[in-house]
Formats: sequence, structure tokens, C-alpha cells
Amino acid sequence: MPRVDPQGRLHFKIVFWGPSLSGKTTSLRWIYNNVEGITKGRFVSIEDPTGRTLYFDYTPVSISSKVVFDLYTVAGQRRHKIQRRKVLEGVDGILFVADSDPAQLQENEISMTELRQLLGDKLGREIPLVVLLNKRDLPNAVSKETLLNALKIVPVNIRVYEGIAIRGIGVKQAFKAIVREVLWNYYQRAKQQKAQ
Repeated sequence: MPRVDPQGRLHFKIVFWGPSLSGKTTSLRWIYNNVEGITKGRFVSIEDPTGRTLYFDYTPVSISSKVVFDLYTVAGQRRHKIQRRKVLEGVDGILFVADSDPAQLQENEISMTELRQLLGDKLGREIPLVVLLNKRDLPNAVSKETLLNALKIVPVNIRVYEGIAIRGIGVKQAFKAIVREVLWNYYQRAKQQKAQ
């Protein structure tokens, strides 16, 4: 459930999840630099000298005076599992950024397996999930079907977008989809609580 700040604004937490170097930070930076019509806070990035995320990236964006989305990425390297678990606390929605590089197929599987272990049955139900298949411009990109099979994703149940994060292709669509899913989920639960 979202938190309410002292100004009475609802804060929803969306986490960009996926293996190392899949394009999570690139996607978030593209949204920050290019999406208009939203109010953006400061972009905070905790990274090593090579530009790899060490703990997380974070920026708040608001679509109205009453709603704020706190956007986070996680460090994808396996050794950062404890940090990822911490960043995941209180999450309202997941944007999974998968890497289309064939060499990263197993890393995609490992990352999705970890996410399912941490969120259990809540993933895709109480906590919406949208998938961005990134790096579709690679000449040897894994087929969409192969990648979705590896992730154990059925596109009928989960929204899936193909993209190229460095050019912003598919990024805005995936972002808008997870925002809609998070808001829809919140209002549906609020309606159910009122009915009880």
C-alpha cells in the first residue's frame, strides 16, 4: 500500500528490476530526461566508477499534486542480493527489464527467480508486474518467445514491451503501463475495503 506524506500526497513505489547491465538505470534516466508532463525531483544514483549501480538509483516523479511515484532501480549483480531485498520493501509495482543478449539469458532467469522468491504469490497479483524486453536491436537478440519462456511469463497475463532503452524505444510505454497497473490496483483495493 502507498504511504501518505505530510502534504497528504500518496507515494507509490515502483522498482526497476532485472539482471546487471540489462538497462534499468538507462531506462530510468531516459524517463527522467525525456518524459514531459510529470514533475521530477532530484535524480540520485549510487554507482561505482564504471557507472554500475552499487545500491540503487532513485527519483520521485509526480503526475498530479496528490500522487508521487518513487522510482528505484536495483543493483543487478548477484552479490547485491541483500541491497535488492531492502530496496524491494514496500514496493507497489515492478518494471522488470530483461536483457535480450543470448549470453544473459541465464542471468534473466536467475533475476526473475529471485524476484518471485522475494515476493511470492503477490507478484503479478497484489504487486503488478510489467516486462520490458530491452536491447531488441542486438543482431543476435534472443527471440521474444525464448526470453519469455526463460522468464516463465505468459503475455496474456502480464504486459510485455519490446524496447531499446538507449533510444527510449518502448520505455515510456512500459513505464505508463506499470503506472496504470499500480493505480488500478490501488483503487480496486480501496473499493473492496469500502464495500466491506
